[in-house]
Amino acid sequence: MKRQYIYSFILIFIFVIACTQKQQNSEQNIRQVIDTIGFAKYDWQMDSIMKRLNISKTYDKTWRIAISPHDDYTYVGDLYPNTLHGLKAKTVVLFGVAHKARNFNLENKIIFDSYDSWSAPYGNVKVSYIRNEMISKLPDSLHVIHDEMQSIEHSLEALIPFLQYNNRDLEIIPVLVPYMTYEKMQQIANSFSEALAEIIVDNNLKWGEDIAILISTDAVHYGDDDWGDKNYAPYGTDSIGLLQARNHELEIINNCLVGNITNEKIKQFVNYTVQDLDYKEYKWTWCGRYSVPFGLLTAEKLNKELNGNQLNGIFVRYSTSIDHPYLKVDDLGMGTTAPATNNHWVGYAAVAYE
Repeated sequence: MKRQYIYSFILIFIFVIACTQKQQNSEQNIRQVIDTIGFAKYDWQMDSIMKRLNISKTYDKTWRIAISPHDDYTYVGDLYPNTLHGLKAKTVVLFGVAHKARNFNLENKIIFDSYDSWSAPYGNVKVSYIRNEMISKLPDSLHVIHDEMQSIEHSLEALIPFLQYNNRDLEIIPVLVPYMTYEKMQQIANSFSEALAEIIVDNNLKWGEDIAILISTDAVHYGDDDWGDKNYAPYGTDSIGLLQARNHELEIINNCLVGNITNEKIKQFVNYTVQDLDYKEYKWTWCGRYSVPFGLLTAEKLNKELNGNQLNGIFVRYSTSIDHPYLKVDDLGMGTTAPATNNHWVGYAAVAYE
């Protein structure tokens, strides 16, 4: 009889806990994962992915900022952990691409959200209090809060599982960067970096150790097939054309993203990727043609304000969706969201800054 009471008590206790958790989740505003094919949603998926990648190195470096791709895990593979390992800060400012900004007529303003947290494999990731402080310090003319845009954009959610794998106490500040003139990038980046520097100093935080920046971008989108009605293969798709395209990619990285970062290098990146007479059009098809320069402008100014020196970019690696064996993910309920052929491929650039 006593055993029956104990069982009944346990069942009631479990029911109460479940109801409490459900109520808490309903009260919170949680940004849900959108791409559950290319990226991991569950902890057991991430555990399996990291085991298959066999990342056993211990890294001593601490990055203040990094540039990472955001494509399907099967394509990008170990470039994710090998890029993100050095981001050890508890709080990470995420600068992402606003792929569908045109649908909402969003331009020339950075995009925040109002979510309390983001769903992730090892539990919800809290949005830092710093986001609201940043919003309060920035002029209304320079930013917008747009949950719908944030809810359909995949460029940030790709990175969070790898960051969370290394740091279960991770907090984030998600920001999307839509179509933007270079002049507007400079204006907003100046205000953003000044506000962030003030918050860092006021809260006795350490740049790089307590708070860091992560820029999300895939490199070139190349080919003459399955890009809508666009032909993104200026060098052609034979072996010589693919080599020329890759060399053009490395030229951009070497000239603009590595070594000491200057405003001249950042502007040169924009000149490589954005049409001179129409800032909304590609010259070279990096989807991060706005997130990269905006993030670097912000970080470069922030670093000068806090440390008085220049950021130094370290080349991590460059790869493409067609130049290496793929990570096995199909047995994990994952897969690919786009083809990978000589006529349709994506480049992946990874750079870290100290």
